[in-house]
Amino acid sequence: MSISRRDVLRLGGVSALAGAGAGGVAGCDARTATSEAERLPSLSRKRKADYTLRIATGQVELAPDTVVSTTTYNGRFPGPLLRFTEGRPVVVDVHNDTGTPELLHWHGQRVPADVDGAAEEGTPYIPAHGMRRLSFTPGPAGFRFYHTHVTAHGDLTRGTYSGQAGPVYIEPKADPGAYDQEVFLTLKEFEPSLGHGGEETRASLAGSQVPELKRRGERAMADSLARGMPRGYEVGYRSFSVNGRKLGHGRPIKVRAGQRVLFHVLNASATEIRSLALPGHTFTVVALDGNPVPRRASVPVLWIGTAERVSALVEMNHPGVWVLGDLSDDDRNAGMGTVVEYAGRAGAPQWIAPPAFTWDYRTFAGPGSATRRPDRTIDLLVEKRNAAEKGFNVWPLNGVPFSLDTDEPVLEIERGERYRMRLRNASDDIHPLHLHRHTFEITHIAGSPTRGLRKDVVMLGGYQTLDLDFNADQPGLSLFHCHQQLHMDYGFMILLRCS
Repeated sequence: MSISRRDVLRLGGVSALAGAGAGGVAGCDARTATSEAERLPSLSRKRKADYTLRIATGQVELAPDTVVSTTTYNGRFPGPLLRFTEGRPVVVDVHNDTGTPELLHWHGQRVPADVDGAAEEGTPYIPAHGMRRLSFTPGPAGFRFYHTHVTAHGDLTRGTYSGQAGPVYIEPKADPGAYDQEVFLTLKEFEPSLGHGGEETRASLAGSQVPELKRRGERAMADSLARGMPRGYEVGYRSFSVNGRKLGHGRPIKVRAGQRVLFHVLNASATEIRSLALPGHTFTVVALDGNPVPRRASVPVLWIGTAERVSALVEMNHPGVWVLGDLSDDDRNAGMGTVVEYAGRAGAPQWIAPPAFTWDYRTFAGPGSATRRPDRTIDLLVEKRNAAEKGFNVWPLNGVPFSLDTDEPVLEIERGERYRMRLRNASDDIHPLHLHRHTFEITHIAGSPTRGLRKDVVMLGGYQTLDLDFNADQPGLSLFHCHQQLHMDYGFMILLRCS
């Protein structure tokens, strides 16, 4: 009997996995998952785990009047901050107390495919009511995170719609600069729902649109609507939070005048682009996705795509009680913010909207072109098929949506070569693009060359182009996808096989 990963998620439980037998999808067999510990070195099996994570459903109190039911790590949101040391092996025990198989993805780390946490790469599931012991060497240094990587489709209790996300900090060899206080912030929406009228947050991204791509995308949408198709489903949210608390209900960030505070901000949303501003202050960006930027720059607003991280220094030189929050009045008033309180100051927190600001990755890049020419180029055209699968948009790459039943298409790449992925976006959506198990260099944004900016997620603007270069140095399968859960679930993925 053969069983697809989609069927596993629908059926749930170890019994469904065990029934897959030898014909099941690679990595989904319960015997594969439970025997993983047997393949670890004896030292790893005997030693006490450095960290233990438990996946379980429960309640998170965002505010006294807002208590949500969701799945979390260790009964809290966000999950605990995990601090690793680059190059020092760790053991993490992950227990799954839920009734469905789960996956834990080590986002931004270069780890083996069977540890990375993507079933498409062959990572075994964590069985329902079971556990996996994970042994790996953390790296690269910097701000990473961990989260679930299961498919959700229309089930808004699954995948990254849930509360399964937590920060990781891998101690770097280079000091990001002197600072007096370090603050980790995880941004997250809760209580999702499907609708046709929702509109995703539109970041103000620099770069011009390509007329040919715009004509192509608008023509496809017009043809779809002319055939009587409704617009595809989008996700909206009722509640918003920073570190699991709505604005006004969490502990304020207490500072003193003259301090330098290093903020590490994670956008743990399933679908949304977030913004962040602190009235009277600027952010000096020192790292993006945990990687030091070639050129530090001060900006009044942080725009953060789904799964992106920003590390920024703030000089505390404007005493008062302030709202550190999203630019959207609706989202901020629904909870997307926290309070920064200077010592000796009291009163209601104040919000002052900053002037309009365009987010431009090139601000933080070095001068000139890419550090190395690519050996090969992979061209990928992004398109949208409006409401094509039961009312959901489908997202093919080069005309082919990814199949969760066959785990295809797969592109063959050669180890040791440097590849350029050239993305052309024939939709008006912004796509946060993520490549597993690699760090890439952004080499062109909307046609403009950039140099030295290394990331693992980057926003591709509507009707824009983007080039990213990476070294094929990770053997096996690596997943490339849009980190917007709806887009990923409905076709926006492709596998790279390095041999």
